[in-house]
Amino acid sequence: MIEHERTGPVDQVTWRLSRIAMILPAVIVGVMFFEVVARYVFAKPTLWANELSLWLAGMVYLLAGLYAMQQRSHIRIFILYDVAPRWLQHLFDVISTLLLILFCLATIWGGFGEAWAKLMRWETFGTAWDPPIPATMKPLILVTLVLMMIQAVSNLICDWNREPEKHDALEEIDIDVEELRAEQEKLESDQDRG
Repeated sequence: MIEHERTGPVDQVTWRLSRIAMILPAVIVGVMFFEVVARYVFAKPTLWANELSLWLAGMVYLLAGLYAMQQRSHIRIFILYDVAPRWLQHLFDVISTLLLILFCLATIWGGFGEAWAKLMRWETFGTAWDPPIPATMKPLILVTLVLMMIQAVSNLICDWNREPEKHDALEEIDIDVEELRAEQEKLESDQDRG
């Protein structure tokens, strides 16, 4: 995958956060490897490995969604978008951005009280290690949603005057069509000779 260019300060923040998210799976693998060795080689399992892995994986999940927004790699349906005139494509872009903002605002509105309460009482996970996963993840969800709204508006502004991309169904299929045609012609010529 070729990364989308970083077009402003919002993209820079998202890009830096995504680099953290790209390192965290390696940290998770290291933690799990440590747990396996500690448990099965030394018969001394940890209390913290599973919860730490869950905690880090939740962060990866949130930051990966933000990165997908910056890269414009989220799912789009191009069948109508590509055939529409540019003014209608702009309208589609504005409507989708407004709907995303509405969703994010509704989620923030509905989740703020709970996230704030968990953060203020420093709610923990309730296990033997007892990390503050709820106290950190609930607010992180809301912060990520705020960043996602800002990123969506930034994408809309940066893409407004760009040439529209055209999508071909063959681009989405990971098959070399020309190679298949050449093989088909070869088979047909071999059948004609034989």
